[in-house]
Amino acid sequence: MTTEQARIRKVIDGWVQALRAKHADVLVLHYAPAAVMFSLAPPLQFEGSGTKRLQEWFGTFRGKIDYEVHELDITAGEDVGFSRSLNRIAGTRADGAPTDLWTRATLCFRKIDGEWKVAHEHDSVPFYMDGSAKAALDLKP
Repeated sequence: MTTEQARIRKVIDGWVQALRAKHADVLVLHYAPAAVMFSLAPPLQFEGSGTKRLQEWFGTFRGKIDYEVHELDITAGEDVGFSRSLNRIAGTRADGAPTDLWTRATLCFRKIDGEWKVAHEHDSVPFYMDGSAKAALDLKP
């Protein structure tokens, strides 16, 4: 792993820790000011770190969120990098229902004032192409 890849890995680790603890104010520190997000929840895209959106999503869970990053691959240049991974989200919803699903994630990074920041985030789940258009939430790697 190169030095820049290790620095990006450190950003991802801090991002995951903040997500697990539901610390929206810490989580957004990992984003560039005008980050573009393609998240799982509507709309199709939005710009900015989304503190309010994160707090709303965190409120749909009781306690901590179990978040795991698997098959992480990081590529880093001098001032641009990206990562891709398969991520598991699990926990207990506010209504007591358990949730456990896998997502695909791509994070694009820019080095801003010497620090790696997430400039673009893309999360997705596949959907069944059988005409139902249902999300394939039962898939596991």
